[in-house]
Amino acid sequence: MTPERISDLVGADVSRETIDRLEVYRLALMKWSKSINLVSRASLDAAQFRHFDDSLQVLAAAPEAETWVDLGSGGGFPGLVVGIVAAEIRPHTRMTLIESDQRKAEFLRHVSRETKVDVRVLSQRIEEAPPQHVQIVSARALADLDTLLGYAVRHLADSGTCLFLKGARATAEIIDSQKRWSYDVEQIPSRTDPEGVLLKIEGVQRV
Repeated sequence: MTPERISDLVGADVSRETIDRLEVYRLALMKWSKSINLVSRASLDAAQFRHFDDSLQVLAAAPEAETWVDLGSGGGFPGLVVGIVAAEIRPHTRMTLIESDQRKAEFLRHVSRETKVDVRVLSQRIEEAPPQHVQIVSARALADLDTLLGYAVRHLADSGTCLFLKGARATAEIIDSQKRWSYDVEQIPSRTDPEGVLLKIEGVQRV
């Protein structure tokens, strides 16, 4: 991963220190994935493009915010990648990762310590964690949109924004979710998946 690539994805220059932190993260991902299912085995060799670049486009689409929660963080995508880069380009952003799997939560804490990037890790179920009242909620490969919105409203502040990475079924999920939810949505084409989109959702309310 190069400073030029990150700059292209997030629209801001980053230092060598941030690049080094992402490399520490990547190496930890490779090591821990031998014993914990953090990401699919097939995607490990393409981790930079498949996971890191995928996560950086979420940061690029995010409004300026002081509080952010990533739901079901797993191996840290997109939340931990966002947290590492935001530590330099948006240092006011406070990132919380919610991950119920204790082993994955420990991995997230390990990377936080090794990179010296302060992220908060809650090893609880999303629906049981205390409401966080944050400005941004993100998620990737976690659940269908209807379920995600149910999770999000628990933790989202008024006038908050949801950022959800979705695949080819995004439109169908939007149609289905609008039977139970009212919201404004922008579909941002993915820069890493020709069938993928980033859903930027605001004004979420139950119908």
